[in-house]
Amino acid sequence: MPGIRYVYAPPVASVRDEPFDRLERFYDAVPRDGAHTEDFGGLVLFVRDGAGWPFYARPRLDATEPPSAADISAVRQRQRDLGLPEAFEWVHDNNPELLAVARSAGLSVLEAPLMVLDPTALPPAAELGGPAVRILDPAAPGFAADVAVRRAVAAVGFAAPGTEIGAAGSAARDAALVELPVDSLDEERARTATGRRISALVEMPGEGAVASGMALRVDDVAEIAGIATLPSARRRGLGAAVTAALARRLLDDGTNLIFLSAGSEEIARVYLRVGFRRIGTACIAEPAPAAL
Repeated sequence: MPGIRYVYAPPVASVRDEPFDRLERFYDAVPRDGAHTEDFGGLVLFVRDGAGWPFYARPRLDATEPPSAADISAVRQRQRDLGLPEAFEWVHDNNPELLAVARSAGLSVLEAPLMVLDPTALPPAAELGGPAVRILDPAAPGFAADVAVRRAVAAVGFAAPGTEIGAAGSAARDAALVELPVDSLDEERARTATGRRISALVEMPGEGAVASGMALRVDDVAEIAGIATLPSARRRGLGAAVTAALARRLLDDGTNLIFLSAGSEEIARVYLRVGFRRIGTACIAEPAPAAL
């Protein structure tokens, strides 16, 4: 139009740039040294090589189009063919259109508070009180038993979601103990020795291990995950203590972006106590329950 001069202005940096892009790359990197990938349109499926917890599908970093319902259906069929859980994960703030698509494809989606640590708000251990948190040592003779116990505590804790006190305690934990396959233990030991994984336990006199947690690290980004307390030991601040201890260790190791996903708004309040602040939403999807 005459008299009007158009000038290109580069886009202003979006909130994705920091820290959301770093989180996206972390999620994509974590499975890659233990899995191979299969692409389905806008999604990538991580298929674990060998024994261990199965991975998920998530949006491809290099996708030019958002994932479609057809992509989701193709991944679910492939997961069923492989005998894998039909699991999907993504950051809503990076892929806001995927929530409606996933639900339309028959998935149930948990919208979990996505939280990042403010290191200046992390309280000292003495302020939190409670029992000491033990960080597992991969060179210790009892490492294999410690890892098995950590997983058993998590299994019992996550079988009863939430923060309510319950009956399941040390007997349930012991019943959940299983001997780890050699390759799984070797992987755990190697990841721990190189700092890619950090595990923690809280033990109480007469009760043994009652709380556990872990952190996954890639370069200077880490996710704290699997924070669990036996239902019989809840409401003692143990989950907060484990989270804080892992965060301190990660900071000492040079990690400068530490995040987690809370299972609910109620659980998010536990993490607020130790310096985490909500920045967005992590979505975790699985098939919706069949209608009765």
